Amino acid sequence: MKKRFIAGAVCPSCAEMDRLVVYEDQGVTIRECVNCGFTDNQKNLEEPKELETRVNQTEAPETKALDDDVSPIRILH
Repeated sequence: MKKRFIAGAVCPSCAEMDRLVVYEDQGVTIRECVNCGFTDNQKNLEEPKELETRVNQTEAPETKALDDDVSPIRILH
């Protein structure tokens, strides 16, 4: 069983930072505070789903067609 510290994590019980370790025991992820002894386990974690962004969309977004009668203007000083 290999324990790893979680950098920057705050214990939900004693509010101390950098005191939580994480390890796996029989397929269950366990986090434990070395300061106050708080423990928490996470069973059956689902793999997070990728958020939908404009980069990973399968369909191209609709583009507005420009009117044929629209033309740029030039502003003179």
